[in-house]
Amino acid sequence: MIAIVFIFGAMVGSFLNVCIYRMPKGRSVIKPASHCPHCDRHIQWFDNIPILSFVMLGAKCRHCKKKISLRYPLVELLTAVLFIVNFIWFGTSPKFFIYTALECALVIGTFTDFAYYMIPDEITIGGLAAGLIVSAIYPELHNAPVFWKGFLFSLQGAVVGGSLIYAMGFIGELIFKKEAMGGGDVKLMAMIGSVIGWKLVILAFFIAPFFGAFIGIYLKFVKKIDIIPYGPYLSLATLIAIMWGDKILRGFLCYGI
Repeated sequence: MIAIVFIFGAMVGSFLNVCIYRMPKGRSVIKPASHCPHCDRHIQWFDNIPILSFVMLGAKCRHCKKKISLRYPLVELLTAVLFIVNFIWFGTSPKFFIYTALECALVIGTFTDFAYYMIPDEITIGGLAAGLIVSAIYPELHNAPVFWKGFLFSLQGAVVGGSLIYAMGFIGELIFKKEAMGGGDVKLMAMIGSVIGWKLVILAFFIAPFFGAFIGIYLKFVKKIDIIPYGPYLSLATLIAIMWGDKILRGFLCYGI
C-alpha cells in the first residue's frame, strides 16, 4: 500500500511541476500537454515518468539535450514523501485528503516563491475558498459538531493567520522603511489558517522565523540576495504544526506556558 501511495504522490508531484512552471506565467495547467521548455517538443509518456525519466534521460531532454532542472524530480519525490507521511499519520481518513491537498498547495507556493517571489492567487485565494467550504462539509476538521461552526472556526483561522502576517509586515515596514512582507504571504497564511485553525496557525507563525532566520542569513550574506521569500518558511512551519502541533500545544499547557 505504501508503494501505491508513493507512486500516486509522485504522479501528483509531476502535475505540481506543471503548476509551478505555468501558473506564474498566467498559462493554463491543462493545455497544451507537457513539453520541453527549451525546444518546445512534446514529451512522450515514457519520458514523463516521475523521477525515473529524469534518471534514465541523464537529466537532459531527449531532443535538444538541454538540461532538465533538478526541481522536477525533487518536487515529485517531495510530494510522494508527503503522501506517505500523511498516509501513516492519518490513514485514509478525510484529514489525509485535506492536509495532503493543503501541502500540495504549499509545495506550489514554495517553489514559485523561490523562483519568482510570488505565490499565485489560484493557490492562495482558491485554497482559502476551498478551506472554508471543506470545513463546512467536514466540521470535524476543527473538532466542530455542526457545519456552521466548522465554517466559523475556519474563517476565524483565516482571519487570525492573515492578520498576523499583515501586522508583521506593517511593523517591519515601519522599522525598515520598505515593504517587509508581500500580499501573497498574507493570503497564504489566511489559506493555511482556514484549514488548520487559529491555534495551529499561531503556532506556525511563531515557528516560521526560526527557519527564515538561518536560511535568510545565508541568502543575505553568502548569496548576497536582499529579497528573501517568506512563503517557504511558513509552509515548512505549517507541516510541523499539522504533524506535531497538538503535542506542542499540550506541552506548553502542561508547563503552564
